[in-house]
Amino acid sequence: MNPIDSLFQRLRAQKRAAFMPFLTAGDPDIAFTRELLPAVADAGADLMEIGFPFSDPIADGPVIQASYTRALNHKLKIADVFAALRDTAARPNWSAPLVSMASYSLMFKMGPTAFIEAAQKSGVSGAVVPDVPVEEAEELSKLARDRDFKLILLVTPTTSPERAAKVVQACSGFVYVVSVVGITGAREALPSALREQLARLRTMTDLPLCVGFGVSRPEQVRDLKEIADGVIVGSAVVKKLEAAGADRAKGLEDVKRFVAELRAPLG
Repeated sequence: MNPIDSLFQRLRAQKRAAFMPFLTAGDPDIAFTRELLPAVADAGADLMEIGFPFSDPIADGPVIQASYTRALNHKLKIADVFAALRDTAARPNWSAPLVSMASYSLMFKMGPTAFIEAAQKSGVSGAVVPDVPVEEAEELSKLARDRDFKLILLVTPTTSPERAAKVVQACSGFVYVVSVVGITGAREALPSALREQLARLRTMTDLPLCVGFGVSRPEQVRDLKEIADGVIVGSAVVKKLEAAGADRAKGLEDVKRFVAELRAPLG
């Protein structure tokens, strides 16, 4: 069984939502990423979304865009990311599934089959692909299913019910539910319509529904734990590293502490 399926099966039995931090690979360099991933796992991450830096992200806000720029300034290559993830997943007692966040442009350039094969050899269990239209996702969805590799697509507040049904049908592993209209980034509050959005999606699929975009505070995680199967936090985590600057020890400790604080409301 794919590790993502195993995780959500176990958490559903425990009636607990998953906590999934987003981390940019190679920010500020790949050596630090090798330190960061185990530290975040120890702080309570159930699974991790690993951003593959890309020069032209379409959904990411300024915090994550800046982290991609920092990583790319060090001439980061996809092979470097896979190598770091492979070493991480090979650590004794490693149990947190890894999910890549990768633009379809990166997958297309490498070749979708080659990308999935390299990802699986590196211990990656699935991919969030934010920029592939569902109308063009059938081939990629089948390719992923045939290899037991999870394809996660995004549903937004403006996605029509008809289109949302197609998106969740193309997904496997879980559905990435975008909580707000717009790009990634911390928000003061989550929209009141989110509960209705999740309820509607639950009539369409049995897949776990994981909420991302805008989540940045423990109280928001607490609000989500009863209505979502997973909580994704990206910009707020990445911003901790940005704020630490060249003080890597501080950055590592700040992220660990922040992840533990966000994870705590889930029990």
